[in-house]
Amino acid sequence: MRYLAMFAAALMLVATAAVSTVKAEAKVGAAAPAFSLTDQDGKTVSLADLKGKIVVLEWFNEECPYVVKHYKEGHMNALANQYKDKDVVWIAINSTKGKDDAKNKDIAGKWSIERPILNDAKGEIGKAYGAKTTPHMFVINAEGNVAYKGAIDDNSDSDTSSIASSTNHVKKALDETLAGTAVSTSETKPYGCSVKYAK
Repeated sequence: MRYLAMFAAALMLVATAAVSTVKAEAKVGAAAPAFSLTDQDGKTVSLADLKGKIVVLEWFNEECPYVVKHYKEGHMNALANQYKDKDVVWIAINSTKGKDDAKNKDIAGKWSIERPILNDAKGEIGKAYGAKTTPHMFVINAEGNVAYKGAIDDNSDSDTSSIASSTNHVKKALDETLAGTAVSTSETKPYGCSVKYAK
């Protein structure tokens, strides 16, 4: 009996370890993970305060050429600006280790980013969402559920000239969400640089 009890305890430890290694990930149709982070101006931004609005989350790292692709000629800013008067809140999240509010403020000024860049240098929110790349995009509907996650578009190169001929998944998801229809493509494979999480 003693050996059986020890064996059962060992099995429970193995099972617990297996569960603990399961990675968190935001799921389409499920509630978006909560967050409360500071932006480049030191202001706290919480998802709970944005209830009733559509929220776009954009995983960001200015050192990544795939992020540069969408910023160097103003494409990302132009896309976000299309929706700022439609009750859509667009937020960048920087989960790169070593980044801070000052660095985010500096790049916001250089790239004319007039939206929050949230400091997630510890990586806790990025890991809660399962953010894998920069950019990795999430659209959260007014009910607080994930409506889309994945790539920004269907062209995975780092060439800015390819943007014009690409299908922008985020724009499509936003237009469908604003129209009150189901998002026709709710999940795609993200592309870009891997998120440089702190160890």
